[in-house]
Amino acid sequence: MYKIAVIPGDGTGPEVIREGLKVLDKVSKKFNFSYQTKTFPFGGSYYLKTNKTLTDEDIQELKKYHAIYLGAIGDPRVKPGILEKGILLKLRFDLDQYINLRPVRLYSEKFCPLKDKKPEDIDFVVVRENTEGLYKGLGEFQNKSTPQEVALQISYNSRKGVERCIRFAFEYCKKRNKKKKLTLCGKTNVLTYAWDLWERTFYEVAKEYPDIQTEYTHVDACCMWMVKNPENFDVIVTDNMFGDIITDLGAIIQGGMGIAAGANINPEGISMFEPIGGSAPKYTGKNVINPLAAICALAMMLENLGESASATAIEGAVIKVVREKLISLSAGKMGYSTSEVGDLICEFIS
Repeated sequence: MYKIAVIPGDGTGPEVIREGLKVLDKVSKKFNFSYQTKTFPFGGSYYLKTNKTLTDEDIQELKKYHAIYLGAIGDPRVKPGILEKGILLKLRFDLDQYINLRPVRLYSEKFCPLKDKKPEDIDFVVVRENTEGLYKGLGEFQNKSTPQEVALQISYNSRKGVERCIRFAFEYCKKRNKKKKLTLCGKTNVLTYAWDLWERTFYEVAKEYPDIQTEYTHVDACCMWMVKNPENFDVIVTDNMFGDIITDLGAIIQGGMGIAAGANINPEGISMFEPIGGSAPKYTGKNVINPLAAICALAMMLENLGESASATAIEGAVIKVVREKLISLSAGKMGYSTSEVGDLICEFIS
């Protein structure tokens, strides 16, 4: 019996989560496993009503579950940063979800913006450190609101945090068992303190994995190669900031935000799974948003829980829908409504 905490969130989040839960019901019956869900109200409307984002008591409650299924966080009525820091970052930091896992896989060349690239050319995974770096929120203002003002934003990188991320990436690359190649993406020529630590740790850990090919690339070159030769990549490991940037680029080359799913992983605790496209408030309530990213996130959740057959069935259904049914992956242009796409996935799983 899997206990799943559901946070539909803001904007179109509830709509895509609805379709994901529809698919969860289908695969649970087909593959004979049981689950319970509890919905939590965290998001913009909840904050505006209660002036609360996420409390320590809420975190303790969420720790009772096997996984968290998140729709989206982001409300234009709330000042930027409040929900992101108070909900998303608090979940990642307090639950120690130190890995952000982002598969970048092209399901159909007709949705790829890159010339002459096929599904076999775009199939890699980004392992992003998820609880340190610039996003830890360390820094200060000096002489604020004066002509001499200085703003300091500190990138915090610990040996423990860097090493556990790198070890996860090596293990994931080994388990993935494709090209068996791990790329470190950084900026050693300019960011000499943080990336000295990352590079030294990377090559020290690499000695324990002689079967994994290793390479290093600067982040700007990585962006270039993701566009020019994405087939060169297998698994990429990087820090919080660079990972945030290159995974959005990855989403576009795989077809757009409508298909991009991600996971916030604590290998020893509770993990969270979500579409990465955000709340898309302008499409709220119109039944036109693409739910496939949320459905792919559901597949990642089931894989993490050990239900590999269910995850494989969902991905297979997504591939068929993308290749055989949809005329676009963009909201309002798919040729089907949000709920109809969910129904198609269920139909193919059957």
